[in-house]
Amino acid sequence: MKRSFATLASVLLLAFSSAAGFAKDIELAIPLPLTGSNAKFGEIQKKSYEIAAEEINATGGVKGAKLVLSFEDSQGKPEVARSIVEKLIDVKRQPIIIGEYTSACAKAVAAVAEERKTPYLVVASAADDITQKNYQYVYRMNPTSAYYDTGLLAFLNEVVKPRSVAILYESSDFGTAGADNMEKQAKKLGWEVLLKEKYEKGAVDFKPILSQVKSKSPDMIYMVSYVMDASLLMKQIKELRIDAKLFAGGAAGFDIPNFIDNAKDAAEYVVTATLWSPQVSYKGAKAFADKFKSRDKDGDYPSYHGAAAYSALFVFKAAAEKAKDLSPESLRAALKGVDIETAYGPVKFEDRDGYQNQNFMETLVRQVINQQHETIWPKKVASKAWVYPIPKWRDRK
Repeated sequence: MKRSFATLASVLLLAFSSAAGFAKDIELAIPLPLTGSNAKFGEIQKKSYEIAAEEINATGGVKGAKLVLSFEDSQGKPEVARSIVEKLIDVKRQPIIIGEYTSACAKAVAAVAEERKTPYLVVASAADDITQKNYQYVYRMNPTSAYYDTGLLAFLNEVVKPRSVAILYESSDFGTAGADNMEKQAKKLGWEVLLKEKYEKGAVDFKPILSQVKSKSPDMIYMVSYVMDASLLMKQIKELRIDAKLFAGGAAGFDIPNFIDNAKDAAEYVVTATLWSPQVSYKGAKAFADKFKSRDKDGDYPSYHGAAAYSALFVFKAAAEKAKDLSPESLRAALKGVDIETAYGPVKFEDRDGYQNQNFMETLVRQVINQQHETIWPKKVASKAWVYPIPKWRDRK
């Protein structure tokens, strides 16, 4: 059966390529969560893919071929994501898969792509094991959970110097991986982990867990959550008047404008790990951020999820123009040789530290200052100086 997939893909190359270049259109369907609890992330990515496709098409396309995008709603459900990708590969004969958001969905897609010998470009899913399975067809642009907080850890170690930490996290692949890594790093750095508690996605009452946190008085509270949970956690921390040297988030929900919109003043001074910022100096980053902002109904800048999606199509363009044709095998081999600068940062796929086809990049830290996300670390890219120590709740206006 696997051999028949490869044979059919080869036969259908005529639909994607020609001797002079590529066919008139290159159709790419992208699976994303466009409904459900992660729809906001899907919307950010969808808009970013569209901006990239417009720019690529306006400058000659991919070897003269126009990119035509469509989007499939996975609802953030792995079984739906798997079904979508099986259809894209087996029925539509799409020679590459790009997209998805949650790690659970990306794992489902990766398994199908590897089985069908079709390259899959992971854009924003962070569970470490996605690129630790010796898959040959799975490539990932974004850092893994284990690398998300490298910038944050440097900031904490050099500036905050906490002695103790409480870790709260959503019981998803992303939340668990992020919490486990923070626990590991905390112990390595000599910080006492006073509490490590998980909660189920969509919880609305965190006060029982937060009461435990308050009783232990940690120097830092570290949270790995999606946006609604992140907002509720900080609002309830404020209600309970839980003070700490620092409140920190492991990217995701803490790093998008909706966190500030939902948490309001409870978001002030929260720091978060991040993979990208509109203030970075990567070529094309500012132009993309400004264009996204001008099209966003709320006038918000994109998060790193958007920058990764936008840049993913330029990675595809680089691979496609390097490949001899648009067959899955040619694209897989071409992806291995990609080494480009994007608006998201440098992209080069490596096999090291137990990962295969993984991009490694520097991570940043942002802090909510005057109700805006500002880049505070590393110093060389900071848009504002950090605020630390943060004021106690009773001392805030």
